[in-house]
Amino acid sequence: MNDIRQLEPRSLWRHFYNLTQIPRPSGKKGLIGKFLEDYGKSLGLETLRDEIGNILVRKPATKGMENRKAVVLQAHMDMVPQKNSGINHNFETDPILTYIDGDWVKARDTTLGADNGIGVAAAMAILESKDIPHPDIEMFITVDEETGMFGAFGLQPDFLKGEILINMDSEEEGELCVGCAGGLDANINYFYQEVLAPEGDIALKISLTGLKGGHSGVDIHLQRANANKLMFRLLKEAVSNYEARLSSIEGGSLRNAIPREAFAVISVPKDGVDDIFELIADYESLYQEEYEGVEDNITLTVEQYNDKFALIPEEIQDDLINGVIACPNGVLRVINEKPDVVETSNNLAIVKSFGNRIECNCLLRSSVESRKQELASMVESVFSLAGAKVEFTGDYPGWNPNLSSPILHEMKGIYEKKYGVTPEIIIIHAGLECGILGINYPDMDMISFGPTIKYPHSPDEKVHIQSVAKFWDFLVDTLANIPVQE
Repeated sequence: MNDIRQLEPRSLWRHFYNLTQIPRPSGKKGLIGKFLEDYGKSLGLETLRDEIGNILVRKPATKGMENRKAVVLQAHMDMVPQKNSGINHNFETDPILTYIDGDWVKARDTTLGADNGIGVAAAMAILESKDIPHPDIEMFITVDEETGMFGAFGLQPDFLKGEILINMDSEEEGELCVGCAGGLDANINYFYQEVLAPEGDIALKISLTGLKGGHSGVDIHLQRANANKLMFRLLKEAVSNYEARLSSIEGGSLRNAIPREAFAVISVPKDGVDDIFELIADYESLYQEEYEGVEDNITLTVEQYNDKFALIPEEIQDDLINGVIACPNGVLRVINEKPDVVETSNNLAIVKSFGNRIECNCLLRSSVESRKQELASMVESVFSLAGAKVEFTGDYPGWNPNLSSPILHEMKGIYEKKYGVTPEIIIIHAGLECGILGINYPDMDMISFGPTIKYPHSPDEKVHIQSVAKFWDFLVDTLANIPVQE
């Protein structure tokens, strides 16, 4: 059996399958927004779309639950579009191809979209249910969470009516999340005019592929290789010792994904081509040795490049290389009281040339605002010294934990009674929309939970089947036990 619609709970998996058939990469909200809006209306429920594209569907309480606090079931509609190199998949037109692999649901060579499609599917299943007790429900699905949490930022203070918000965007069953890190985007640019290559130079294309990548918050502690850092380490030696010149660079594609691949075109004197081939082979062996046990498929290749090419001016090339080499990346600090939890990190996500401009993007995260600003100062100093223009955008707050939260107390008790173990109460390093939503709804009681999803934001993304069933059962019991209005 390889049809995910046959898995239990059937209603949730059916909705998730339907979501995989609708292209929904971040920034492309038209099809998925209409689908969710039409779904709410097809159930005869009050359905609203706000100016930014967020969808809200209201379902009245079931009989006997009218005096309970109203609940917002919250998730985001977009997914991260990542695929393996060489795969012919268009995220704006093609469905996601799912399959069952033992205890997991995966996608063929692309991200699966369980982040956050499972949360959306669960909310849809609650809306259509006829036998699940629940208070007044609002299904609130935001747009463009993955690219900057724009849906949460655009929410107006009078749109939601619920008193409790259950965010379903966490990724480890058995955990109740009550806080998260804030974030900030660093946008770094170099501007230049291309120059001609020295006469007789040969152009070569270097490809670095096979890295695992992953979510720049959830997976940053795994110490996986960053394709941009590895590529520029190699380029520095090629430029310094082998008379190479940089023509173009393309590394990484999303601010919140650890870069898995990087590609560079260089020029070298004709008599230095063999040396570059040998250098590439040496670095492939070096990287495989350094990342043994962490990365298992690092691949470096080089081939002659036959298209037209020009060069990045030498002073810009050198500044760029120095800036990328010096830029802090990965985990910078852990939480003192919880050393297994990351406090502050940076993801050097994108380095890409456009012919007369080079763009670098970093996503800075920290659960301590002052540390986030310190990191921003570090990144700004590094690249300013390296001759770049640096701007910061997309600043979003962390979500400060409330350990006396009534919904936390209720859900902790339900989990202990249902499963005989205490759920772990956590603060995560990834960004959740709760902190932003709390700006306009400061009195709303919030919590986040979800099934086990591994390696989101990469083609290795997978969701654990049994954990989805457990997530669903826990959600159903939670809704049946929402506290009475005061």
